[in-house]
Amino acid sequence: CNLRPKDAAKMPESAWKLLFYTLSWSYGIYLLFFTDYPFFYDPPSVFYDWKKGMDVPTDIAIAYLMQSSFYGHSIYATAYMDTWRKDSVVMLLHHVVTLTLIAFSYAFRGLNPISDQPVLLPSDPFGEEFFSYCPGCKRSWGGCAGSDPSPGGPRGPSVPPCSLCPGRFWFRLYWFPLKVLYATCHSSLQVVPNIPFYFFFNALLLILTLMNIYWFLYIVLFVAKVLMGQMKEVNDVREYDVDVSKKT
Repeated sequence: CNLRPKDAAKMPESAWKLLFYTLSWSYGIYLLFFTDYPFFYDPPSVFYDWKKGMDVPTDIAIAYLMQSSFYGHSIYATAYMDTWRKDSVVMLLHHVVTLTLIAFSYAFRGLNPISDQPVLLPSDPFGEEFFSYCPGCKRSWGGCAGSDPSPGGPRGPSVPPCSLCPGRFWFRLYWFPLKVLYATCHSSLQVVPNIPFYFFFNALLLILTLMNIYWFLYIVLFVAKVLMGQMKEVNDVREYDVDVSKKT
């Protein structure tokens, strides 16, 4: 693909995430909108008829397996395989918290992982930097801040990265609290007054919410740099200006 060495090193990471997020998002959409599960339109239904040791349907168990295997691998990949970035420590914490939620959810039937699929995943397959490392894609996409379309002219960052800002806000900072946190913090007590691990689950979900805010600020910073003309090509604002060979 005629990639620069720095971009070629990051291509496998982004390609893998793009592939997984697309597949898992599609499976989540199938479960939510093409089956009888009412989780998206009625999030409190996750807790209807809840009881200890209840059976987990096979199709939902598959979602548990997909998500837990991905985040289990991601802990190792973030620490030893992926490019080390400014937010890598937070990313590691995110994967540990998410894997803990999934594991305890399956063990105690406390949450349903499918309930947050449409909230978290639609912004992910389109948010990966897969195409930003491709020089051909950089040349073919128009800039966000009025870059010169003439051949050889200066180009700003591509449209897809700029479109992340409203998408991330809508899915992660609006729908996630509206559909997931409301159901787990409020509706769960209304449906199952003595539901176990109430504070444990909700504390971890609130930590994820704070992380979503943290990463949204990175996107705001990216858009601000674009609008101010400080970026001539697509660059990940989470990366260090100088490559860091040792992970500290």
